[in-house]
Amino acid sequence: MTSCQTQYLLMLLLSVGVSAVEVQRPRGVPLSKRQFYEEGKPFTCLDGSRTIPFDRVNDDYCDCKDGSDEPGTAACPNGSFHCTNAGFRPGFIPSSRINDGICDCCDTTDEYNSGAACQNTCRELGRKERESLQKMAEITKEGFLLKQQLIQEAKRGLEEKKGKQADIQIGKKDLEARVEALRTVKETAEQPEKEAKERHLKAWEEQKAVIQMEKDKAKMAEVLSELDDDADGSVSVAELLSHSELDPDSDGSFTEAEAQGLLGGVDNVDSVAFESVWNNIKDKYASEQANTETPAEVETTVEEVREPPSDNDSEQYPEEDIPEEEEEDDDEEDEEEDQEDGDYKQSPPPTQTPDKKEDDDEGTMPPFDQETQNLIDAAQKARDAFDEAERALREVDDQVKNLEKEISFDFGPNAEFAYLYSQCYELSTSEYIYRLCPFNRMSQKPKFGGSETNLGSWGHWSGPEDNIYSLMKYEHGTGCWQGPNRSTTIKLTCGKETVVISVSEPSRCEYLMEFISPAICQEPPSLDAALHGHEEL
Repeated sequence: MTSCQTQYLLMLLLSVGVSAVEVQRPRGVPLSKRQFYEEGKPFTCLDGSRTIPFDRVNDDYCDCKDGSDEPGTAACPNGSFHCTNAGFRPGFIPSSRINDGICDCCDTTDEYNSGAACQNTCRELGRKERESLQKMAEITKEGFLLKQQLIQEAKRGLEEKKGKQADIQIGKKDLEARVEALRTVKETAEQPEKEAKERHLKAWEEQKAVIQMEKDKAKMAEVLSELDDDADGSVSVAELLSHSELDPDSDGSFTEAEAQGLLGGVDNVDSVAFESVWNNIKDKYASEQANTETPAEVETTVEEVREPPSDNDSEQYPEEDIPEEEEEDDDEEDEEEDQEDGDYKQSPPPTQTPDKKEDDDEGTMPPFDQETQNLIDAAQKARDAFDEAERALREVDDQVKNLEKEISFDFGPNAEFAYLYSQCYELSTSEYIYRLCPFNRMSQKPKFGGSETNLGSWGHWSGPEDNIYSLMKYEHGTGCWQGPNRSTTIKLTCGKETVVISVSEPSRCEYLMEFISPAICQEPPSLDAALHGHEEL
């Protein structure tokens, strides 16, 4: 309810029981223009276009272009007729409605010559309007009282936030000092941990190197035995030529000269000299045992796997169409069948790369010794303490930022809108649930399932200059299909409650919400203020 409405209510209430004094003036002329219509003096058109004798005023002929000479007739198409409407609200109607048989003025003055059976309803309309305005005035008064409470609460809340902010800042300094102290403790504990880990890793690398060396020597001895066909303890050019994969240039022709080159330019080498030869051929050498055994195993496996019929129908489907769970079940069944009937169906042995096999032979790194483990535990404890303190500091930083935001936020001239912060209000319609979180966002969600749509995030106060806090603007919501981003304007109305009463979409992707709040209520004008300047009753 605006101050103008309240003022008008007081005027209406005061008019009850007061006898109106009828000021003589031509029909259809408002009291505010009485001075321009002086009987017996020439009349000048209100637009100043011409002057005519006064007896031509309301003579049912239009002399003035602005229609001001015929305020009480329908002669001028652009004229207007003033309804006095004593006991109710005065008003104007187009002159074309004068004596048209329809009662437009509640005091029936517009149908003075039409014969229409009109009844004066002004007092009844005035009574109903006074009752309505009186209720609105009561709501405004109660809402304004609530607003005063909200202002006081906002003041107390602001002081509490400032006090909390000061306390947090003090605690933050202490926490920052603690974080730095724990950082030093952590770094101090991590240095011996790092050194101990490096020593352990170095020892393990040395151990692995010894293991690899022993494996390499064993492999070399094995290869020497394979190449030494005549078992004389040495490898000759002829024996080396039996392994064509050792051809240095891999041109398909392994010559004696190339074999002799691998042997260091001699015809044969003993077990001692073979060590240098081994370094040249170990990357290419293929074991005779592998060459003879692997093809036979693969061939046998293929025949045996193909021979028996399948126990399920999975073969008629492409592999990629078989669900993973079914494949796992099939694998488990196959493994059980293999164990029960190993002679009937064999699967090829799993292939293993040399590097993987070597890693398995070397084993995994042994656990840390007790001294190293103690250092690791101490460093981890220091890290945990530091991480916890650093996390606490981040939380404090967030609290400080949130408090600074609330303290500096524009919640109205007296922070009367602060109580809306961190609150949300909903309106449920037949299709949607609208959710307004003041100073945050506005959203819409289908009532019977579906994703939420952002109708805008808090933008700014957008009311007129003289009442800027009467409208809220929420912008940059979810984009419409081939249209703009959604936005919402919140129209605030005075009331005792805080509630959303309606949502509409006057333009595509632009929403309008009506929101009642006592924070927007203005102080009702006093009785003297309502009477000041009022002369026409």
